Amino acid sequence: MLSAQSTDVGVNKATPALFAAYPDARALAVADGEDVERLVGTLGMFRQKAKRIVELSKLLVERHGGEVPGRLEDLVVLPGVGRKTANVVLGVWFKAPEGVVVDTHVQRLAQRLAWTKHTEPEEIEQDLMKKVPREKWDAVSHLLIWHGRRRCNAQRPDCKECPIRDLCPSADRAENVGRKQR
Repeated sequence: MLSAQSTDVGVNKATPALFAAYPDARALAVADGEDVERLVGTLGMFRQKAKRIVELSKLLVERHGGEVPGRLEDLVVLPGVGRKTANVVLGVWFKAPEGVVVDTHVQRLAQRLAWTKHTEPEEIEQDLMKKVPREKWDAVSHLLIWHGRRRCNAQRPDCKECPIRDLCPSADRAENVGRKQR
């Protein structure tokens, strides 16, 4: 939830203090919203995020005994949790993804690699789930995210040094593929 409109670097800086002050859902469920705001104040939309985190923690305590549920259908009904977040939780924490995580990097690379023609995350996820074996869903998500951050970024993809250049139908013109229209 903290990562929306924020960098991983920023989230990784904010979370140690947040988790030190509130180590679990029970603690966050009774937290003062302004205290949480101060702890996540360096992140984009911090007021909304603080409110949502406290709200979510209350629901986790009420509905799930303070534990994060391990089923997609239980996760996606929680405020601020969509398929992407649910699949991250299921894949990373529970080692049982129900789909492929489609963030901005996965979306861009799936289009550049011609694995999808779609632009909506849900449709891209369905295409990737058909193309990638289930046991690789979590790994492929992480690999595409890593590759999208380090090599195949949106504005200046490094096609010349790309290790999968020969497999990419968008090589040498990738900056024009898989980007949101202005």
